[in-house]
Amino acid sequence: MDALESEAVHIFREVAGEFERPVILFSGGKDSIVMLHLALKAFAPAPLPFALLHVDTGHNFPEVLDHRDRVVAAHTLTLHVARVQDYIDRGVLRERPDGTRNPLQTLPLTEKIRSERFDAVFGGGRRDEEKARAKERVFSLRDEFSQWDPRRQRPELWNLYNGRHAHGEHVRVFPLSNWTELDVWQYIARENIELPEIYYAHEREVFARSGMWLTAGEWGGPKDGETVEKRRVRYRTVGDMSCTGAVDSDADTIEKVIAEIAASRLTERGATRADDKLSEAAMEDRKREGYF
Repeated sequence: MDALESEAVHIFREVAGEFERPVILFSGGKDSIVMLHLALKAFAPAPLPFALLHVDTGHNFPEVLDHRDRVVAAHTLTLHVARVQDYIDRGVLRERPDGTRNPLQTLPLTEKIRSERFDAVFGGGRRDEEKARAKERVFSLRDEFSQWDPRRQRPELWNLYNGRHAHGEHVRVFPLSNWTELDVWQYIARENIELPEIYYAHEREVFARSGMWLTAGEWGGPKDGETVEKRRVRYRTVGDMSCTGAVDSDADTIEKVIAEIAASRLTERGATRADDKLSEAAMEDRKREGYF
C-alpha cells in the first residue's frame, strides 16, 4: 500500500513539473475521490495546483453529485463542469434509444480540454478494470483530436514517464493504473476516506434489465413490463444511472465491502456496467475516440 501511494504521489509531482495546465477528472466516485486524496497529499501543506473537471451526463446519481460538491467546497477547489445536456439542447448530440448517455461524454470532454487548454488530464482508470485500460500506459498520449492510438504507446521503464507532446496534443495520466479494486478499498479504509453512501448496502427501489439492477429515473426506466422492487443493494462503481447496475449486498461497512470484493471473481465494470457489454471492444473503441 505504501509503494502504491508513493508511486501515485510521484506521478502527481512529475506532472506538476512537466505540464502547464493539468486537470483532474473528478466525478465524486471512489476512484476519483482516492485520486484527489493522493493529489492533496502530494502537495500538502500547499494548496492543490490543479483544477477539477467533471463531465456531467445529466443522469448521475444525486448522492454522488452532492458528495462531489461537498468535497470541492471543503478544499476550496475549482471545478469545471462539461454538461452533456447542453450539447443535446444545442442539437450537437442526440439522445440514444436506450437512454444511455455514457457514450455521449466524449465530445463535451474533448471540447472542454481544448477550450481550457488542459495539457495533462488525470483519470482514475485502473488496469484491472477492463482489457483496453490494461493496454494503456500511465502517461497516455492523445492527439489534437483527443484520440488514442495504441501504437503510439511509449515505454515506461524504471518509472520514467515521457510527457513530451506537440501543440494541441495532451496526455492522459493514470496515477491508479497499477491499483486493483481491492487496493482502492483497502486504502480507503486505511486513510478513513469518506465516500458517498451509495457504495454501501442500502435499501433502494430498483428494476431488472439485462441482468442488472438499475435505479428508476427520468432517463427512461423502467419500461413496460419492468417491475420496480425494493432490494438491499450497493454500487461497486458509479456513472450514468442508465447503464450502472447495483449488486445485491449486505456489505454496509467498509470491512464487509473489502471481504465481498476479495471473494468476487468479476471486475466491477464487467459486473455492473452495461456500456462495456456492448461489444468485446466497446471500451477500446470509445478510448480511440477520446473517451477517458
